[in-house]
Amino acid sequence: MDLKRFARSFKAMLSARALHMAASGVLMVVLARVLLTKEQYGLLGSALAVMGVVQLFSDLGFAKAGARYITEYRETKPRQVPHVLRTAVGFRLATVLVVGGLFALLAPWVAGAVGQPEIGPLLALGAGYVAVHSFFTFSQVMFQGYNQITYSAAIRAIGSVGRLLLAVAFVVTVGGAVGALAGYIAGYGVGALVGIGLLYARCYRDADRDEAPEDGLVGRVVRYSVPLTATRGANILDKRVDTILVGYFMNPVAVGYYYLSKQIVGFVHSPAASLGFTLSPAYGEHKAEGETDHAASIYETTLKYILLLYVPAAAGMVIVAEPALRLIFGREWVDAAPVLQVFAGYVVLQAVSYVTGDALDFLGRARERALAKGGGSVANFLLNLLMIPAYGVAGAAAATVVTHAGVLAVTLRVIHAELDLSVGELVRHLLAVVAVTGAMSVAVIAVLAHVGGAVALVGAILAGVAVWAGLSVVSGLLDVQRVRTVLA
Repeated sequence: MDLKRFARSFKAMLSARALHMAASGVLMVVLARVLLTKEQYGLLGSALAVMGVVQLFSDLGFAKAGARYITEYRETKPRQVPHVLRTAVGFRLATVLVVGGLFALLAPWVAGAVGQPEIGPLLALGAGYVAVHSFFTFSQVMFQGYNQITYSAAIRAIGSVGRLLLAVAFVVTVGGAVGALAGYIAGYGVGALVGIGLLYARCYRDADRDEAPEDGLVGRVVRYSVPLTATRGANILDKRVDTILVGYFMNPVAVGYYYLSKQIVGFVHSPAASLGFTLSPAYGEHKAEGETDHAASIYETTLKYILLLYVPAAAGMVIVAEPALRLIFGREWVDAAPVLQVFAGYVVLQAVSYVTGDALDFLGRARERALAKGGGSVANFLLNLLMIPAYGVAGAAAATVVTHAGVLAVTLRVIHAELDLSVGELVRHLLAVVAVTGAMSVAVIAVLAHVGGAVALVGAILAGVAVWAGLSVVSGLLDVQRVRTVLA
């Protein structure tokens, strides 16, 4: 792939993700520590989880299917690309109208069905949230298909900043979790409007096109959307249903601990998500050109750096979870530490998934990924039913880690079959990363043991980063010049 184009796209998406991380981090702290009680924060998390499940039916797999065919047709039949975009937009608009309308009518019943009637007032706003968030994500995925990642990054940045500012404003003026959700809707609405406007202006209005779509185009998009819908459904079951089950079996405070921990994990995942989102179209392009060896080289290099970054990050999360929660969110949130520590394993698994899952979609292996995710999501649901009553919130986190490990094993096997990866080299790299992580962990624990308070936390993190960076460079795991070339 064009290194300059990749570097420009990756920096744009990473910058947007960094802005999203900053905005999300500030919003987490302001809502959890200042504006909302633990109960209100938990109710907001429960409502967002329910609406995330509903959004599956408004999204389906049409956006990803459209993006996949846009990527392919840009290389082979560019005059058909506008028809692919129009098809995807038409399907998204139809599903949003149908699903949003039904949810507006059934929201009170849904609140009762999940055993949390307290979230009824929040779900009353659910149709609006589903609509704006659906189009907010849709425009980003479409620009991914066009390999115009800078526009995806701009849309994400606008939505993230808008959500921060408007959520705080609405909580202050309206109050409580309802105000926070209203601010989410307004912020994502701004991002959605900008995204759809950019799609029309940059990709459709002046594009050269054939008079009509080729025979079977709509059918191909629909058929490819089926496994993508299954994959998305499995993702939602993994990321949302566990939160709903915690609320069903426990209480809003427990949901608050779980929701906050998952938000922190999402915060940590931003670099991996940026890299996966940016690189995915390149795999499809290289496959279309018969360059699978080049695609394999890109994936192996990406995976090595993901492991180098996230294995130590997970270890650090286990060590500093309790003092970090106390310092940043307050003493009342310290009980969330065990949940966050269990989620450390999920940090690594999901980071690898971010750079693997989308790659399979663009390589045309969405069906295999869907089967793996579908089986994993069912197992996750059943395991949560057993683990939450027995072990509480930490049990829900453990169920997520176990099932994600199984799903990732399958998807790695599929991408190995597609790209013929150098497994021995990757295993040796992982063992070296584990050794570096061990040395880093010793340094962090030593600082925490001899210094107290906020100084200890900051000093431990800095010591860990210094040891990690030094050993990574000396061992050859981190090629500073290569990273500088990409980011320069």
